[in-house]
Amino acid sequence: MGIRVLGTGSYTPAFQVTNEDMAKIVETNDEWIRTRTGIGTRHISDGEPTWYMGAEAAKRAIAAAGIDPLEIGLLIDTTITPEYCTPSMSCIIQRETGAANAACFDMNAACSGFVYAMDTAHRFLKTDSSMRYALVVANESLSKITNYSDRSSCILFGDGAAAAVIEYKEDALYTSHLGADGTGAKFLYAHSALPQSPFVKPERRAEYDDGIGAGPEGWEHTMLQDGREVYKFATHALAKAATMAAEKIGFDLNELDKIVPHQANIRIIETAMKFLKQPMEKVITNIEYHGNTSSASIPIAFDEAIRAGKIQRGDKVCLVGFGAGLTYAALIMEY
Repeated sequence: MGIRVLGTGSYTPAFQVTNEDMAKIVETNDEWIRTRTGIGTRHISDGEPTWYMGAEAAKRAIAAAGIDPLEIGLLIDTTITPEYCTPSMSCIIQRETGAANAACFDMNAACSGFVYAMDTAHRFLKTDSSMRYALVVANESLSKITNYSDRSSCILFGDGAAAAVIEYKEDALYTSHLGADGTGAKFLYAHSALPQSPFVKPERRAEYDDGIGAGPEGWEHTMLQDGREVYKFATHALAKAATMAAEKIGFDLNELDKIVPHQANIRIIETAMKFLKQPMEKVITNIEYHGNTSSASIPIAFDEAIRAGKIQRGDKVCLVGFGAGLTYAALIMEY
């Protein structure tokens, strides 16, 4: 009781920032970045909004699927960097793609977002026969919340978007596992850049300790992470998510043809694959050219692999990610 991916698409800004460019603004160099992360360059928006990148990726996915956008019954957008609190990114993308009959909502599960959204779409399609197709979009402008004075984190992030059109398929290979550990929320976060109400008393804010706090001066609305803690969580979370998804249906992970992980750090991916006892030859990576694009990283890698012929029809594929929250998620399906 699974899904069939009918089409995928992606969009990345033309403007690229190399490791040499990063070395001009913080104390670092190409060798240091590549050795620790596997990143060589990243695409950065020089004007494209989050919604625009998502809409372009969505149009390409719809074109690849060869369907009428009016037949899309559900549109889920996953992002941590929207332009607006409201309206949702999904409503704007509906407008841009002509998917006028789709129910729309946004989802925030950070870097696990695309997998969360795909699994959510699967559940809608399975239980509502009036929904023929679903469109899942992941679009991120991490450059908006990156602190470019912090050399340990600013080198990691890029911008981009990707999308997939799916339909429900009876008797198809499918399993998933979604999870989270909220006790780790303090290890990776960015505050919302919202104006404060004139009625809020500063002393009252102190009564509500969320375990995160305001953050250090200069980081008020940019992303802050404890790299060591995130690394420890991520290596085990990727393996845990894939293993638990497989166990639900007694699937042997050795039967996987391809694994598409969140592209956060090549060292995290390599360690996670050792835990899973899976060879890197099965793993799709594009971190060298994109860096970490949060929820967009898995679908960008997925789309590029499909278009390059690295993933073929009939392949058994695992999409697996982790992110702020801390969240983790995996789904296994036949492409």
